[in-house]
Amino acid sequence: MFDIDKWQEIFATIQKNKLRTFLTAFSVAWGIFMMIVLLGFGEGLTNGVKYQFRDDAVNSIWISSGTMSLPYKGLLPGRRVQFTNEDFDWISRTSGTENVSARNWVGGDFVVSYKGEYGKFDIRAVNPDYQFIENINMVEGHFMNAYDQQQRRKTAVIGRKVEEALFKGKNPIGEIININNINFQVVGIFEDIGGEGENEIIYIPLSTAQIAFNSVNKINQLMFTVGDATVEESKVLADKMQAEMARRHQFDPSDERAVFVRNNYEHFNRFLKITQAITSFVWVIGLMTIIAGVVGVSNIMMIVVKERTREFGIRKALGATPMSIVGLILQESIFITSAAGYTGLVLGVLLLDVVGKAVAANAPDFTYFLNPRVDLSVALSAVLILVVAGAVAGLAPSLRAANIRPIEALRDE
Repeated sequence: MFDIDKWQEIFATIQKNKLRTFLTAFSVAWGIFMMIVLLGFGEGLTNGVKYQFRDDAVNSIWISSGTMSLPYKGLLPGRRVQFTNEDFDWISRTSGTENVSARNWVGGDFVVSYKGEYGKFDIRAVNPDYQFIENINMVEGHFMNAYDQQQRRKTAVIGRKVEEALFKGKNPIGEIININNINFQVVGIFEDIGGEGENEIIYIPLSTAQIAFNSVNKINQLMFTVGDATVEESKVLADKMQAEMARRHQFDPSDERAVFVRNNYEHFNRFLKITQAITSFVWVIGLMTIIAGVVGVSNIMMIVVKERTREFGIRKALGATPMSIVGLILQESIFITSAAGYTGLVLGVLLLDVVGKAVAANAPDFTYFLNPRVDLSVALSAVLILVVAGAVAGLAPSLRAANIRPIEALRDE
């Protein structure tokens, strides 16, 4: 039940000690403000890390061929490592791999045309599983399938930018485009969140490209996902791939330039651990700042109790219960702490909103820091902390006030 007399007493006490109350409340507000801002910045860093890995499956491992830099069993450095279809088949059979694909860049100054429209685009030859490794979003039609690969069909999947450049608003599904004087039928249109450049790509079946563009049995790059494997399991699998490639292609296993193995899962997890450590550090600093503010509130309430000793003695002499006095002190303490903390919370959220809009306005220059914010659970946790902090701050002073003996209080000067 709302007790207006009690609230009038609280505001009268605050009114008498404006500066003291303001400085104490400021310490609480500052603690919450800094905690919210720093947590929001931590979230912004986490979002930035996730954005950097948006283009590929997080749980993917990529293997690229390089050049031998160390002699091995009579073989001199400088030999290029060339992957083959047999390497792809071996990885497909390896336990722990899920979606597996190879990739070739179709080289040459190829012109792509459609009924008088011409353009030069990046042409990549891949397997059907590549759709899940590259996070390709099909918006119309379908990605190439196993039948396209087996039958070496001349099918093509084009990006949005290719569609806009060649078809000028016409539906390209089923239409024939010409790539270096070879006709391919468009079976799908995709969008890639990796950027505009990723939408200027044409994908064709690897088996078709190996025959049509004189790269029989040659592969430039291999990639696969590791399913629900842990980070440690993915490291073991990546090391296994490195060792097996060294054996299959006759190079020193310690030669870091012969084959490059990129474990996206390991890199992503490493960055996430850094951001999680930052978030934990922010929580510690924020809570310590709040504790300092709570100590300040507790001290000011002790002073209030000291100044009102005679008053509390008279109250008890007139029949006031100890719990009524405890409630008065706790209510004042919780009010000061909650009001100050809520102010800091609101200001922190407003600042994050301003920073978030500024970052969005300057994208893509700030891709490592995106959408700084705090979620609802953090805000509710902060509110709960404020209420508990206010109760803790007022507990000792309220108990002291409740234990005042009327006869001693009346003697107090």
